[in-house]
Amino acid sequence: MIPCSPISPTTAITMEALNFYRIARQRNLHFSIQAYMRTLCDLQGVQFYPYLSHQFFIVLDVYLQILANVDSLVHCHIPCFNPIWRLKHACPACTYTLKVLKKLDSDDDNDNTPPCSAELPSMQVVRGDQYLSREYVDQFLADSPADMMADEDEDNPCAGRWKNMRDEKTRKMWGVFDESGIFMSACCHGFSLLIADMVQSGEQSKYPLAVVSKLLDTFGKDLGGGYNVGCRFKTTLSRSSLGRRAHDLNHTSLVGAFHGHAHRRLCQLNHLTTYIDGLGLEDLEGCEHIFSKSNALAASVCYATIANYFQHNDDFEVYANLTTFLYNNYKQALNVLHDAHTTLPKLMAKLGVTDDNVFDTWLAEEHSYLMSLTQEREHETLHMEYWQRLVNSSGSRKDLDAASMAWAVSMLRTVQFGAHDVTSMTRNETARRHAIENYDKDLKVVQELEVKLGITRRWVPDDLEWRDAGRLLANRKLQHALDNLEGTGYKLRKHIGKALQVRSVAIRTALDKYNTAACAVSPPRATLSWEDVVEYAFQDVSHRPWATPTGRHTMDMYFKMRRASKEIQHLNVEIRRMATYLHDKELYLTECQKQLQSMHPALAHQVGVHWNIRARFTSYHLRRLHEISALPGFTGLIAPGESVEEGPDAALLPVGPTMMEEGEDEVLQDLEEEEIADADGEEDSRILEAILQVAGDA
Repeated sequence: MIPCSPISPTTAITMEALNFYRIARQRNLHFSIQAYMRTLCDLQGVQFYPYLSHQFFIVLDVYLQILANVDSLVHCHIPCFNPIWRLKHACPACTYTLKVLKKLDSDDDNDNTPPCSAELPSMQVVRGDQYLSREYVDQFLADSPADMMADEDEDNPCAGRWKNMRDEKTRKMWGVFDESGIFMSACCHGFSLLIADMVQSGEQSKYPLAVVSKLLDTFGKDLGGGYNVGCRFKTTLSRSSLGRRAHDLNHTSLVGAFHGHAHRRLCQLNHLTTYIDGLGLEDLEGCEHIFSKSNALAASVCYATIANYFQHNDDFEVYANLTTFLYNNYKQALNVLHDAHTTLPKLMAKLGVTDDNVFDTWLAEEHSYLMSLTQEREHETLHMEYWQRLVNSSGSRKDLDAASMAWAVSMLRTVQFGAHDVTSMTRNETARRHAIENYDKDLKVVQELEVKLGITRRWVPDDLEWRDAGRLLANRKLQHALDNLEGTGYKLRKHIGKALQVRSVAIRTALDKYNTAACAVSPPRATLSWEDVVEYAFQDVSHRPWATPTGRHTMDMYFKMRRASKEIQHLNVEIRRMATYLHDKELYLTECQKQLQSMHPALAHQVGVHWNIRARFTSYHLRRLHEISALPGFTGLIAPGESVEEGPDAALLPVGPTMMEEGEDEVLQDLEEEEIADADGEEDSRILEAILQVAGDA
């Protein structure tokens, strides 16, 4: 039992009751302490009092700290107490036997997850290397830009599109919270790697910078991360103090598939995994899957239980389904290759393409074309400006002629009919004066541009230069209309809760502007209907093959086929790693348990408990590996290989007992006493009945 107070306790709670709640809470995040205490009171036929929940909360914190101490003791004697051991062994498929390939990690934020800190309210600290301390994160505060989403950033094609990343939104958070959420990193299989608290702020760049720094220190070269604003973070990283090291270690910043559709096409070509060599069929949205479950923690906050959630999720959810994940990915990759080998030749024949290398050429051509649109040529810009000023000057001249005519008529009527028309004459005189001022202003701008461009004869509508500049300006308006229409979809996602009619008006307005600009160019472009936009069937008509619907579909299928081929290679490596891990882990921990059995039976028992957390899934994993090997098209091996590591989890076994640190003998003695007490079922039942009776009497 654990007392609710260190001095003169009147109430205590059994380990069994605490452990039952700990496990139940991990399986149902909505299961609050109050609901659990009410359930116990209902079962015992006593009245519930709110103080019982508070007492249970206190004891639960103590119990979780005891478990953490036992876990640390077990890790010291396995041994795997290196400060970064957990991070380097988080995922058997990613990190076991790191020879060539390092799969990408997924970085993301979650400002809906409740505060869960490495610094608990009781001034205790969550142990381990999973949490990044505030001091570590604040090292990169100076590297955070003044505005992470500044519109004027020339290196970011998506600048201005992420309203939730504005400086005024990231610099401060609700005043009632010290911590507003978490920023985490997960491997491509879903194992949590690192977590950082977002403290008194929104999603600032210091958090992903701290995560990247830790990952580079641990894993070294050829890492990459998917981030919803990966394009902008790539610029931030390159300009930070980590920039040189990230470049030397070949770190790649990418955008996840889910968020990629909100980025501009140029950004997609640079940052989507579909077009990046060396990657498989990876969507880089692992954190979104994690957050879809962990957001339930917001309903009832308990710091210590939240700190243990991700470890429990890794052991009992992610690890339990790891071979299923590999099996499904292998089937998906084989299906993609089968469909591509069936359909791609037909599409290539339709396009008249005989060499699939042309798709790389098309991709480079599209990239070059989009890059050319990022900035207009200076002389073309000046010609368009001059043409527009001539049009404005011509309009001002017409307004001046009309105002002068009206003024002359009013003057004549005043002379003929007397003073009753004086007011009309004064109004017309004012309008004429304003028209003269506007014309003089427009004419002055025209004269300045003529000097700047070296134009000796003013253009007239019949000149070739006039027609060329007018065509350029019409194309510019069309492109701006396209950009506006492209961005409408993302902007409307912010107002997803609004009525459909409100969204329809915004889309129709952008559509009308596009159709007006499309009709103004020569030759006129095809207009769009409402149905085209609703069905997302928009395609920019162009003579280039990569811009046609068939050409784009064929090109995407080709690159997806390449990613599937690479995915097969990755999976062959990961499957062999998993098989080796299952073999080595069992041998190593079994031998550790045997060596400790004679010296410290209680500690040996805890080693067995530790191993059983994952050993319970071994038979299932072996069956899944056999099913993978039976897939038509499987090209890998499921026989265990040889680990390149020497130490925990490798095939090497411990050579002797580990020296005890000061104070550990007492802990081991407590473990032995606890084991003896647990073996006496009758005594446990009596204690449980007694504590519930005490709680009822209180």
